Amino acid sequence: MSNNNSEFLTIRTKVVFGGIAIGLAFIYLLGEHLDNASMTYFLFDRPRESYPFTVQNVMWLVFFGGLADLFVHYMRGSKEQEQVGKGLLPEDEQTMLRSEDLGDIYKNLQIGRGAHNKGANEHFLQRLVSRAILQFQSSRSVDQANSILNSSLELYQHEIDLRYNMIRYVTWLIPTLGFIGTVIGIAMALGEAGGLDFGNPTAGMLISVTDKLGVAFYTTLLALLQSAVLVLFQQIAQAREEMALNRSGQYCLDNLINRLFEK
Repeated sequence: MSNNNSEFLTIRTKVVFGGIAIGLAFIYLLGEHLDNASMTYFLFDRPRESYPFTVQNVMWLVFFGGLADLFVHYMRGSKEQEQVGKGLLPEDEQTMLRSEDLGDIYKNLQIGRGAHNKGANEHFLQRLVSRAILQFQSSRSVDQANSILNSSLELYQHEIDLRYNMIRYVTWLIPTLGFIGTVIGIAMALGEAGGLDFGNPTAGMLISVTDKLGVAFYTTLLALLQSAVLVLFQQIAQAREEMALNRSGQYCLDNLINRLFEK
């Protein structure tokens, strides 16, 4: 299982960096060629002297990295769901399974780990079937096989939850960056206001102050919108993985546990 997890982390890292690269392209193409000045100001803080090193651009990079990470989780959930349709267990209504019948099923699972199907035995369904078979062959007890199935489902549910630690951090980080941008904008506005002669303020100075306040509120608004999108896709991806686990457990219960028979 560790080799499969290492492979998953490698793929996940590559996809996340690919997402950040897409974010850079998005910032450049839209930031440089969007004609609407108000939108470029809101999305990228384009007129700022520090551009492209703005809080909004940092948030966009984190946002696209988070989307790429969620894409990996979603595709993993899709692959997990595909395993149920591969016919690993008998699905007719007559077949019963005794201990001697399980050897071929277990052997086929091991063959599935060949070079052309690396990691096939590390999907939820294959792991559940392997554990239940080993438990039944060692104990000759259907109850113990069912118990190991239930325990494994709980462990895999926790495993899914742990996979989303990083994306939960990202959904916290983006609003935090937005609030940091708000603090920076207010601080700059106060700095400009400190230089005003309120007895004879100039229009240029007032415009500069309101411009800094605009940055303060836009960063928070953009951060909240990005965070809302990430949370939505997080729920979709996590639900897909959890549904795949539930289907695998149901498939294993219907076509393995309920068919086990030993005098």
